[in-house]
Amino acid sequence: MSTAAEPAAAEEKKAVPPVEVLYCGVCSFPPEYCEFGSSFTRCKEWLHEEHPDLYNKYYSEEALQNKLGTLSLEAQSKLEKDTAKKEAKAEAKADAAKKKKMASQVTIKRIERTKRKHVTAVHGLEAFSIDMKKAAKMMAQRFATGASVTKNAAGQDEIIVQGDVSQEIYDMMEEANEGGGDAGGKGKKGLEVFKGIVMDNVEMVEEKKKKAE
Repeated sequence: MSTAAEPAAAEEKKAVPPVEVLYCGVCSFPPEYCEFGSSFTRCKEWLHEEHPDLYNKYYSEEALQNKLGTLSLEAQSKLEKDTAKKEAKAEAKADAAKKKKMASQVTIKRIERTKRKHVTAVHGLEAFSIDMKKAAKMMAQRFATGASVTKNAAGQDEIIVQGDVSQEIYDMMEEANEGGGDAGGKGKKGLEVFKGIVMDNVEMVEEKKKKAE
């Protein structure tokens, strides 16, 4: 037979709060898994500044001795060297990607088809990790026109937008990278697709139709 205490016990059991998980501000892993990432040194510095109690738990001399106590000095030294190499390699890769990004060019080209009709071609976005299909879809909706991802004569991916919208596209990129491209603002939804473009590297050009001889 059930008692009055049983519902109360069941209710108390349901009220268990969810587990709160801390994530590293550098690599986004839980702190106990930072050592498996490529930014271990910076992760430790972040944890030491933000959560010194957890830093002592994982990286105090006692904690490290308990963790590495079974390793020989030679093995410990190898582990430290391997970690340093891994971090240096990751940082070099990140630097190379940043340099490539800073040197990349985005071209917005206004192309004349006839005296009254134009298309706008945009290429170079892939260097800034822009989702080309999302960008094309957003522009098609924003300008109520056709927009698609194609290959140009040089074999590069580019977005072709029907109509003369080169200035509008430039303005959207500029707005997205000046803090105005958040999805919450009226009329600004979708501009975040252009986030990350270096505006100094955006060039506007014009291609006129050749006159028939």
